[in-house]
Amino acid sequence: MGSPGTLGHSVASDLDVWLCHRDDLQEAGIRCLERKAGKLTEWALSFGIELHVFVFSAAEWRDGRPRAEVSGENCGSAQHYLLLDEFYRTGIHLGGCYPLWWLIPSDQEDRYRECVSRLVDYRFIRDDEYIDFGAVPAIPPSEFLGAGVWQLYKGIDAPWKSILKLLLTECYAQTQDQPVLSRVFKQTVFSGVTNVDVLDPYVMLYQRLEQWLKAAGAEARLDLVRRSFYIKAGLPLTRIGASGEQGAEPWRTRLLRELVDGWGWRENQIQALDNRQLWRAEDVSSLRRAVVSELTHSYRLLSKMARDHGEQSAISISDISLLGRKLYAAFQRKAGKIEQINPGLAPSLAEENLAFHHQSEQGGAGSGWLLYRDLEDPSDAFWQPVIRRSGNLAELVAWCYCNGLLTRSTRLNVRAGQGVASISELREMLDALSGFVSFPLVPAGRDALARGVRPLRNLLLINVGIDPQSHLTERGLHKLSARHDSLGFSGGRENLVVTIDQITLNSWHEVSLQHYASGDTLVQCLKNVLASVALDPRAVPGIKVHSHKRGHGSAIARRVQELFADVLRQFFAGGTGPHPLRYVIEMDRRYFLLEFTGPEPGFIALESRNALMECLAQPRDLYLPVIFDRHALLEEPALRAACQASEPDSIQVFYFLRGERAQIWVIDERGSLFSWEQPATSRRYFLIPLLRFLENLIERRTLRNSEMPVALAGVRCYEMLVIDGLWRPEYRPHVDSGAAIPGLEVQAVGVQEGDSRVRFDLYCDEQEFTVLQYGDQLIPAVAHYIRSLRHSREQYPVYLTDVHLPHDLDPRVYQQDIQTSQYLYYRAALEESLNRELEAFR
Repeated sequence: MGSPGTLGHSVASDLDVWLCHRDDLQEAGIRCLERKAGKLTEWALSFGIELHVFVFSAAEWRDGRPRAEVSGENCGSAQHYLLLDEFYRTGIHLGGCYPLWWLIPSDQEDRYRECVSRLVDYRFIRDDEYIDFGAVPAIPPSEFLGAGVWQLYKGIDAPWKSILKLLLTECYAQTQDQPVLSRVFKQTVFSGVTNVDVLDPYVMLYQRLEQWLKAAGAEARLDLVRRSFYIKAGLPLTRIGASGEQGAEPWRTRLLRELVDGWGWRENQIQALDNRQLWRAEDVSSLRRAVVSELTHSYRLLSKMARDHGEQSAISISDISLLGRKLYAAFQRKAGKIEQINPGLAPSLAEENLAFHHQSEQGGAGSGWLLYRDLEDPSDAFWQPVIRRSGNLAELVAWCYCNGLLTRSTRLNVRAGQGVASISELREMLDALSGFVSFPLVPAGRDALARGVRPLRNLLLINVGIDPQSHLTERGLHKLSARHDSLGFSGGRENLVVTIDQITLNSWHEVSLQHYASGDTLVQCLKNVLASVALDPRAVPGIKVHSHKRGHGSAIARRVQELFADVLRQFFAGGTGPHPLRYVIEMDRRYFLLEFTGPEPGFIALESRNALMECLAQPRDLYLPVIFDRHALLEEPALRAACQASEPDSIQVFYFLRGERAQIWVIDERGSLFSWEQPATSRRYFLIPLLRFLENLIERRTLRNSEMPVALAGVRCYEMLVIDGLWRPEYRPHVDSGAAIPGLEVQAVGVQEGDSRVRFDLYCDEQEFTVLQYGDQLIPAVAHYIRSLRHSREQYPVYLTDVHLPHDLDPRVYQQDIQTSQYLYYRAALEESLNRELEAFR
């Protein structure tokens, strides 16, 4: 069945054979037949013939349960009567029983069972002579829908044959008062017509479509049908006619020529279709618009049918949705998507010569790129058509590759204007693209389309057509220090990542490109990749990075590759996430803090180290450890080691002694990091005030939450030391926080004044100093009191041993548990004010 023996058959056509067995054949016999059919398929394939043999019985067919999917592929929807209609008008009897349908007159089709009974009961036919697949009654709407969905699904990738079948399905649906083609075929035979040209099933199909479309005034659709029919036939009339062959013209050629003459086509129209292998991007683009318009029209019609006949439909809503997704992936325009212009329309769009010209080469002021073919002399550009225009070079190269214009054998010409793009750079980009996604791009399968879209892999092209050190190169200053990090290169800490072109292949096999050329390009790209991964952390997309060898390109690519790998590993380890953490990147003499808010990633740009430390000290809603990028804050290895040792639900004190000064970091129960430097003249006493302060805080929390489990068991203290060349925290359990502290016990109690400002009453031993009493002179008064109690002129700092904060610290919310870092912030502010005032007395 199908196209063999018709005008529609070509060397590319497959062969569908129905092998029907007796209804009572046992399972073992059926399996033997199926194995035989499989062997025949393999044998035919050795000759380059695509043969499908479907094994089933007539009873299975009539019951709507054929053992094999006789349509050749499974569309998920019923196509019983439409397929039978095609079988009856295209079937060729190879052997065995003849179809009983042949014997029933066309005008008796509605009384099919009655006629069959009369033939059998009166023994006009013998039981062993015929096979009965049943009649073709009025085709139900559910079958129009199922067949249309399947043909449209196939037509997206190979449109010519599917367009004909799609329009026939639509024609049947809109002209149900007219008989289907199989009945017309049989009626013609019964009326005595035996001319095979008249009975050719594909000619009859075309004539039905022509009659229907002319009546509707759809000339554009009729033109597409004619072109589809001509290409499906596979007979290049201009070349056959010029071959000079002797003898009669082959019947298929003669019949097609008669049809084409009736269409009124000019010679150049036929020649254009015959030379599809010579089609270029411009030719395909115009035809693609007509094909996409037809397929989109069919989809909208099918969607309406699904809504109107939902309860009777044999196709599910999921199949309609699947089809919509396939159409969307193939044809929908969206920002950044690389449009596929050749969905099976032409054999190849490969170009022998391509020229990439920067717009400035034409004397214009623009910054875009122009694509030409066969352009050796730039002065000829004014007379040559532009194939495509693009805002950036990477998008133009990706479009050429994904549509098959650019191959490894294509000769290239690059005119970069004032830029530095070169042929070698384009060749490297082509290699990177071919390693990233193969051409032609295979359409996504049903399983992928059944799920939501997600990125499969990304290719990052860094600094396309750009020298990141051009301003240094001009002055002969390539490297001013031993610093190798590409994000903080040399003594000037230059970020060598200027632009990024992110090419993404997603699970629906769409290719898109996003260009980053302004602002913090690397962090913006990283944020967008993290956002896409957060949608499905179980499948982290691959990341490949490429940068042209110019301007330390290999080092830049390695650095960006490792950065993305490190960040993705931290946030999505174990295929889950995003994990709660803060990731610190140092770049271009600045710091970037990456973290997630729910599923949304964000970053904060911080202009200095002090700004970073202030940000890390801010209170958090939950525990967030601080993770430093491998090149961030390398000058402070002790801080990096301290953050690496942090643990949730604990207060950890880390210190590093340098002479008579101590650097102290406190990481609290939620990962907030508070740091400062202070004198450490006495190793015995410099930590005691801090530990006393923290233990008072923990004791107060424990008493307040006495009915609940206490998460904070105490304070752990560590000294930072270099061991075997690495900074490590060494636990110091012997610090005696209960030892006497020289000086006074100073406490502070916060008072919320209703204007978001917290002020403090201070207590020195038993002496009280309140805001109500002293106002803005509170700190000077306390300092004067402390100074009056000191018997010597020795200067030593004041340490607060306790601070109480109100729960309405922020008037907008009530804080049940104020974070340790907040207490440390106010303690440090009060100590600084008091000690500064004491210094003034000297």
